[in-house]
Amino acid sequence: MIALRAFAFNVFFMTWTASLAVLYLLLLPFPWRVMFASVTWWARTVLWVLKHFIGLDYVVRGQENLPAGAAIVAAKHQSAWDTVAISVLLRYPSVVLKRELFMIPVWGWHARHCGMIAVDRGAGAAALKSMVKGAKARAAEGRKIVIFPQGTRTAPGDKRPYFPGVAALYSQLDLPVVPVALNSGLFWGRRAFTKLPGMIVVEFLPPIPPGLKRADFMAELEQRIEAASDRLIAEAGADRGGKTTGKPATAVDNPVDQGPPADS
Repeated sequence: MIALRAFAFNVFFMTWTASLAVLYLLLLPFPWRVMFASVTWWARTVLWVLKHFIGLDYVVRGQENLPAGAAIVAAKHQSAWDTVAISVLLRYPSVVLKRELFMIPVWGWHARHCGMIAVDRGAGAAALKSMVKGAKARAAEGRKIVIFPQGTRTAPGDKRPYFPGVAALYSQLDLPVVPVALNSGLFWGRRAFTKLPGMIVVEFLPPIPPGLKRADFMAELEQRIEAASDRLIAEAGADRGGKTTGKPATAVDNPVDQGPPADS
C-alpha cells in the first residue's frame, strides 16, 4: 500500500508541478511577489497532499529564533522536501542555488524572477563575490538568505564537509546566522521512490551573532547543525545511519502551515 500511494503521489507531484510551472509563465511580467505567492501556494498544496495521502506531516520548532527582517539561514539539506517547504517555512526567502538550476527552461526563469541567488561552484573566488553581491541586494529588501552549507542533499547520518560559501556570507553581510536542523531524509530520501508516513521535524536553532572569526564560526555552525540533526534522527526512532525503527516524532509544536513567520 505504501508503494502504491508513493507511486500516485509521484505522478501527482510531477504532473502538478509541471502544469503550474507552465501556467506561471503568465506571471513573469508581474512583480516578483506575485510569482512568489503563487509558488508558496503550490508548496502548500504539495504538503497538504503529503499529509492527507501519504501520512507525512511536519512540525516546526524554534520559530522564536528567527530574527525579524534580513538574516542568513544555514540549513541542513536531506531531501527534496526541504526545497518544497522552504517558501512555507519562511516568508519570501532568497535561496542560494547552483547556477545549473537556472538553466532549466521554465523553472529557472521562475527562480530568477523570484530573486534566487545563483552560485557557480566551479568559478572559485569569482563565484563567491557574485553570490555575496546578490545576497546583499536581497538582504537590503529585508529577505532572509537561505544557504545549504554542505551544498547538496546529505542522507541522515552521513557526514559531508561544510563549504566556504556560508562563511563568505557571514563575513560580508554582517547578519546573524540561524542554523537549521531537520530529519526530512528519514521519510523522503534522496532519489527515493517511496515517501514514508511520519513526522518531519524542522528546528530553527539560536542564531550565531556576527563578528566571530571565520574558523570559529564554521566550527560553531557545523557543531550546532550536526548535533541537533543527530538528535532529531534519534528522536524519530532511527539510528545515526538513518535507518528508521518505526517510531515517528511526536507533534508537540504547531505546524507552520498555520502561517509563515511574520517578518518584513
